Amino acid sequence: MSFEKILIVEDDVVVRNLLQAIFLRHKLPVVCASTLAEAMAQLARDQFDLMLLDLRLPDGDGLKLLEHSATLPVRPLVVMVTGYGSIESAVSCMRAGAFDYVLKPFSPSQIDVILRKAQTYRQLLGVNRLLSDDAADEDGGLVGRSPAMLRLRQLIDRVAPTDATVLITGESGTGKEMIAREFYRRSPRRTQPFIKVNCAAVSETLIESEFFGHERGAFTGATERREGRFELANNGTLLLDEVSEIPGPLQAKLLRVLQEREFERVGGSRTIKVNVRIIATSNRDLIAHVGKGEFRQDLYYRLNVFPVHVPALRDRVDDIPVLAEHFLSRFARKHGVKVTGFADSARAAMMGYRWPGNVRELQNTVERAVILSESGRPVTAAVLGLPDLDPVDSLVTTQWGGEAVADPAPPAVESSAPGHSQSITDAGGQVMRLEELEKHAIRAALRQTSGNRTQAAAALGISIRTLRNKLQEYREAGDPIDAGVESAEV
Repeated sequence: MSFEKILIVEDDVVVRNLLQAIFLRHKLPVVCASTLAEAMAQLARDQFDLMLLDLRLPDGDGLKLLEHSATLPVRPLVVMVTGYGSIESAVSCMRAGAFDYVLKPFSPSQIDVILRKAQTYRQLLGVNRLLSDDAADEDGGLVGRSPAMLRLRQLIDRVAPTDATVLITGESGTGKEMIAREFYRRSPRRTQPFIKVNCAAVSETLIESEFFGHERGAFTGATERREGRFELANNGTLLLDEVSEIPGPLQAKLLRVLQEREFERVGGSRTIKVNVRIIATSNRDLIAHVGKGEFRQDLYYRLNVFPVHVPALRDRVDDIPVLAEHFLSRFARKHGVKVTGFADSARAAMMGYRWPGNVRELQNTVERAVILSESGRPVTAAVLGLPDLDPVDSLVTTQWGGEAVADPAPPAVESSAPGHSQSITDAGGQVMRLEELEKHAIRAALRQTSGNRTQAAAALGISIRTLRNKLQEYREAGDPIDAGVESAEV
């Protein structure tokens, strides 16, 4: 991030000319003043990013101007310059708000170091203004042991160290932003800014200013110059979240920035160059949007250098137990509730539910259940509050780490499968083993769907691969439960 205008307040003409030459060598615009009065007049007329201020001036103390600069709407960084250095004067300047302090005589290399420090500090100030808005509230995006998540981790390992543009797609709530942050954390740019633009949350009239910034007076309400997200992300990573929501007129400008890595602020004419890695996300089918003329094809190809698809939670059912336990531990600590895991009913409910809101919905559901659960008791299906499942579907289980936790006072459940009257009762009656309940549910689902494995897997809330694996296990154990039922997967 480069300074746009610098004010030198120095009465010594030799020192003033030296400072001016140093900044002009960096192609930075400079304005000079030799007295406090001249400097006050310049500050009243214009905004400055950096001010080099002599401590002793013909008409007063430079500390007065330093204190005045702190009251300005746009406060410049101030570097005090003096030939009468002492520890006391340095401390006084820093307490009054000076960014740095330099003694005469100085070398051009000293000023170069101060300039780099000031530019980095100013960029960090801009980035920090965005941290509260851009903090991710999702968690668990990379938690999981399913084959899909293993492949995703491998992709991140391969692509993160490069500067390739990444397009992350997937349904809402799958953790696309978490994946984007993982690309950033594993990249060589991880010590540089990570800036996010939520393209769906910014109004169409302001999104160009959010991207590229604006000059003072560029439009009504633009009372000061402002850097855009591209500029703040310089040398770092920029996340274009929900990129499909960018309005058509801005897509052409964005394409130019991605190609040339340069732009002008709204209301400005100076070309600003940036070095930014782009990561974009979308929960929409961008190809379909291209076909409808709602998204530029050339912009799509510019973004789709390396495509990454985050699967829906229903397509990685094996991860539900891992995610649920992860969230349970996290929210139990957060809310100070001592729960003893998940009851069987809660496990079955979570495994049988389709999770249209994906990981985000699971996270919110577990947090709510932790808050509602009694201390020292397991989380039950009742506090999860998920939609009621068919009794057969509710028997679906999976391998879940740790020991099973029985529901407190479990209700009696009777299978509704035709030809089966086996009851599942509490400790006062006969209880079926979980393995038998699982087999019972699969057999019933196959019969109800006339052997259509795809439909049976959907009814059970598991993937077709999981169903096939289970059937193979039963056949190898000498109990082909699908025997006599015509199978189909369409």
